[in-house]
Amino acid sequence: MSFSSEVKKELCSVNAVDTEQKKAELYGLLIFSKVFKKDKIVLTTENSDVSKKVTDLLEELYMPIIEKETTLRVRTTEHHLSKISLINADDCLRIFDDYGHHDNDISLRVNRANISSDELVAAFLRGAFEGCGSVSDPMKSYHAEFCVPHKNLSVDLCKILSEIPECDFTPKTVVRNGSYVVYFKGSEQICDLLTYIGATNCAMEIMGTKAVKQVRNNINRRINSEVANITKIASASAKQLAAIQKIKDKKGIESLPDDLREIAVLRLENPEMSLRDLGQNLSVPISRSGANHRMNRLLEYAEDLE
Repeated sequence: MSFSSEVKKELCSVNAVDTEQKKAELYGLLIFSKVFKKDKIVLTTENSDVSKKVTDLLEELYMPIIEKETTLRVRTTEHHLSKISLINADDCLRIFDDYGHHDNDISLRVNRANISSDELVAAFLRGAFEGCGSVSDPMKSYHAEFCVPHKNLSVDLCKILSEIPECDFTPKTVVRNGSYVVYFKGSEQICDLLTYIGATNCAMEIMGTKAVKQVRNNINRRINSEVANITKIASASAKQLAAIQKIKDKKGIESLPDDLREIAVLRLENPEMSLRDLGQNLSVPISRSGANHRMNRLLEYAEDLE
């Protein structure tokens, strides 16, 4: 099951006791559906929980004649497309009128009279997300969206979202395949949205996933830093060992001054040791910069042997 399906499953499990909240949730499902007209109402979904939820709400609130058709999606063998249609024109008109819509409306807009309180707004947005929303897997990215069929509805949805007092939503809109996609990016806004509409468990899952990813990224950064340091030390050590071997072959280690001879022998015995550790393991410990200075003198000494 995808993460988006998990979210919808949790949302569909929210059972509002108040009739007005049920109507607001159904309104969100219907107005963002494929067709919402006075003589025709059609909703399509790949999610079985959403299909059951919209059917249950319709039967409880309006008792219309419902026709359900399920077909196998061509592009996948895992999902079935459910088409829920109201086949009686009188049922459609009764629902259309009850939500305050009229035949002479210039375009379909959200009737704010149906969502006159914070509780009704939350229920309405829950229905909207169930019907046309999706959210990406938080392990991959942070993206949530509503795929809206009409421009004016997308404008209304953005306004409703931006007016929620306890949330700092900044939705954006893009046109995709003839639909208007209202979307969020960023884990904080997505968590706030899911919490607001009732998917608190999924919101917590996003926060937990984010924490895991942050720890993993910190570990990876630390490992990369350590690998880089080890590589740097190994490269420097190889250069120093080559210079010491050259001195050893051409003039002998005993030809070096005492301070250089001691660090040269220590390097030969400890090729993996850092300059800091080399300096600390000398008979008279010195700093990293002191050890580096002696190594540079060794390199110069080897170059002069050409």
